[in-house]
Amino acid sequence: MKNLDCNTPIPELQDYLISRGWMDSSEEISSLEKPGEGNMNVVLRIKTNKRSFILKQSRPFVQKYQQIEAPLDRIAVEYDFYKTVSSEALQPHLPEILGYDAKNHVLLMEDLGHCDDLSSIYSSRSIDANNLKKLVNVLGLIHQNEVPEDFPENSEMRQLNHQHIFVLPFLEDNGFQLDDIQDGLQALSLSYKKDEKLKYIINEMGNLYLSKGETLLHGDYYPGSWMTEADNLYIIDPEFGFAGFAEFDLGVMVAHTIIATADERYLETIIDLYSRNADKSLVKKVAGIEIMRRLIGLAQLPLEHTIAEKQYLLQTAHEMILS
Repeated sequence: MKNLDCNTPIPELQDYLISRGWMDSSEEISSLEKPGEGNMNVVLRIKTNKRSFILKQSRPFVQKYQQIEAPLDRIAVEYDFYKTVSSEALQPHLPEILGYDAKNHVLLMEDLGHCDDLSSIYSSRSIDANNLKKLVNVLGLIHQNEVPEDFPENSEMRQLNHQHIFVLPFLEDNGFQLDDIQDGLQALSLSYKKDEKLKYIINEMGNLYLSKGETLLHGDYYPGSWMTEADNLYIIDPEFGFAGFAEFDLGVMVAHTIIATADERYLETIIDLYSRNADKSLVKKVAGIEIMRRLIGLAQLPLEHTIAEKQYLLQTAHEMILS
């Protein structure tokens, strides 16, 4: 099967799905659509005369930034992640996996319906307390899974992520045109790019991220991976998953709640809600790094923050990393 997209001829797609045993001959595709803006992969919603489902396919590049190469086997990591965490407690919060085609890097998944991700917290400047509790609880349930011996190391994806979290945002000449995002952002970033003590700690944390750990991580636990529909909460897109240190997922979560709300107390709140042990100092450092890279790195968020607000967040993040 060649690359899938909304322009794939329906008869060709139908033949492929029937050949995989994912559809029978009495089922007919009525429409294809994009269920949302995917960052890493091509995602299609397929509607038939009987149901709807999701097809997800990885490419040798990042779908949103196609100049950035990315490993094709990330879809295998996602498949293995879902297999590993398919406990009764987590089932209500994960899409059901209906099929997997390793050769063509395709995952067939339950259609969760017209969900919204929680990127809305950046504009509302708040996060619902019940959703926060659920999110921390789900993360604890993910982390309590024993990592299978054959779980992928996901080293290529981690190398890619490592560059964009711990390295590129802190290079003086990294090619990012920050003033194209917001006037004054480039000048705001310079003092952090020249701070050798800061960069030393960030480098140490980057090495820890690349090392093998004992906890199964989602690897990208931020609002774009948190989906809500009515009272339901779902976690998606675990293609960055790996065995690492729990404080990485926690720190990323803390970072995005602080970016949205400018309230540093979420660090304590999230650690208190977490059902397992966590090193507060590590969580704090990861959170600070994630805040900084989201403000001065390539992977920008849909923020409406003023330069003064970003300056405050960068100063806060700096203190978190150095404390």
